[in-house]
Amino acid sequence: MKKAIMLALLTVLFLLTACGTKKEETAAPATADQPMTVGFIFVGPIGDGGFTYAQNEGRLLLEKETGVKTIYKESVPEGPEVKEIAKNMIDQGATVIVATSFGYMDYIEELAKEFPNVKFLHCSGYKTADNMTNYFGRIYQPRYLSGLVAGLKTKSNKIGYVAAFPIPEVIRGINAFTQGVRKANPNATVEVVWTSTWYDPAKEKDAAVALIDKGADVIAQHQDTAGPQQAAEEKGVFSVGYNTDMSKVAPKANLTSAVWNWGPFFVSQIKAIKDGTWTNKPYWGPMSDNVVALAPLTANAPEGAQALVDAEKAKILDGSWDVFNGPIKDQTGAVKVAEGSKMTDAEMLSFDWFVEGVIGKTK
Repeated sequence: MKKAIMLALLTVLFLLTACGTKKEETAAPATADQPMTVGFIFVGPIGDGGFTYAQNEGRLLLEKETGVKTIYKESVPEGPEVKEIAKNMIDQGATVIVATSFGYMDYIEELAKEFPNVKFLHCSGYKTADNMTNYFGRIYQPRYLSGLVAGLKTKSNKIGYVAAFPIPEVIRGINAFTQGVRKANPNATVEVVWTSTWYDPAKEKDAAVALIDKGADVIAQHQDTAGPQQAAEEKGVFSVGYNTDMSKVAPKANLTSAVWNWGPFFVSQIKAIKDGTWTNKPYWGPMSDNVVALAPLTANAPEGAQALVDAEKAKILDGSWDVFNGPIKDQTGAVKVAEGSKMTDAEMLSFDWFVEGVIGKTK
């Protein structure tokens, strides 16, 4: 009986020791023999040809440039499920979690408190913690440039914009695009349709078709797939892509695309974590960092577009001007940014109104 009790106690002690060892290994830093593991949580499939595809290209570059091991999960909803996905990755040894969509923010903040030895990188949000930062790029800059091209191209002076959700990120992009459109063509308007989806190719395509049926002859988008581009291609109108160069998807329609290049940012973050210089300072990179860019103009682009784009891009790159420098009016014609003034980052990051020239509502 005593032997049985002793054996049971030894078994319990062994299990507790094993569990403790596993916990220590989960939080342990990478060694020369065991490369760092980085977990990526994607809101859509990596084959979406848009947002998630671009993020995944960054993941692949990270592996190539740094030698870290990466793991990932596709099509994770913006809900509490993201916490379980992240915890599973941490159990697999991940010491860095990259959460790539706005709606993950509150859950990632909770996880950052629960796992202080893990670093969390969250895309497009605004919350931070000692071990959590957020990252994005000033995609509004190439969006503005793409608007110049669209403004020169339209003949009907009606441009359609298929958009996901009325959050500051999307509203800011619509406004930047419209600023470009109106710079090139003061008579043109941009009509917005909300889909309330990030990834729904059929719904996005249908929204674009509805805009085309109302007279739009150029379609732009803030969606994760190329559905709106396909609608433009099939309907014989023109398009401006987003996330990746979408010219191959719609060769007869596409004019250009505002694109992401996430790889260099991921590489810089992992190198900083490895050498101990990492901070939780949010990152909002400009075109000069090459995290955002305008894809090459296609043969569909109008005459004079390249020269106009080059001139406006030069002003952005040298810092002499930016997209939301005044004067800027809202939809009602009221001056929101006076001449000689410019919007602060905080104001741009909390956009909740449309500029003059936009048809649609922010709520």
